[in-house]
Amino acid sequence: MQIVSIGNSYIPANKPLFAGKEKIVPTTQSWNELRVFFHHIYEYKKGLRNLILTTEKKTNQEIIENRLKKENISYLIQEVDNKKINVFFGNKDSVAVIKSFNQPKLNQYTPEQDFILGTLLGYDKIQQCQRYLKFINTNNW
Repeated sequence: MQIVSIGNSYIPANKPLFAGKEKIVPTTQSWNELRVFFHHIYEYKKGLRNLILTTEKKTNQEIIENRLKKENISYLIQEVDNKKINVFFGNKDSVAVIKSFNQPKLNQYTPEQDFILGTLLGYDKIQQCQRYLKFINTNNW
C-alpha cells in the first residue's frame, strides 16, 4: 500500500478521504497545491490562528469545502476570478464579520474593513493603525 504524507498525518494513497454524497479522491497534484491550506488547518486547530485567508485554485474548491465541513470549521469562499478563490476560515464569529462586509473584492474594502480584516488575521496592530491612517489621510482607497 502506497502512503502519502499530508502535514503531520499519513493517509493511504488513492483512498477517498471525505464522507458525503460523493467520495472525492484528490489527485497528487491537488494535494501538492493544497499543502499550505492543510498547514493552515493545522495551525487553526492548534490555536495559532483565529482566522485564515488563503487564495487557492478554483479547481480545488470541492476538496477545500469538504475538508472544512469534515473538520467542522466555519468558512467563506469568494471568487477572485474564474481560476482563483479566496478562502476565509476559522472562528465562526471572525468569519461572520467578514461575511457582514458583503464585499467579495478585497481591493474594494473600506479602510475600516481593511483594518478589521488585518486585525482578525493577526497582523501587527500598530502597523494596521499606520496603514489605516495612511488610507484615510490620502483618500487612497
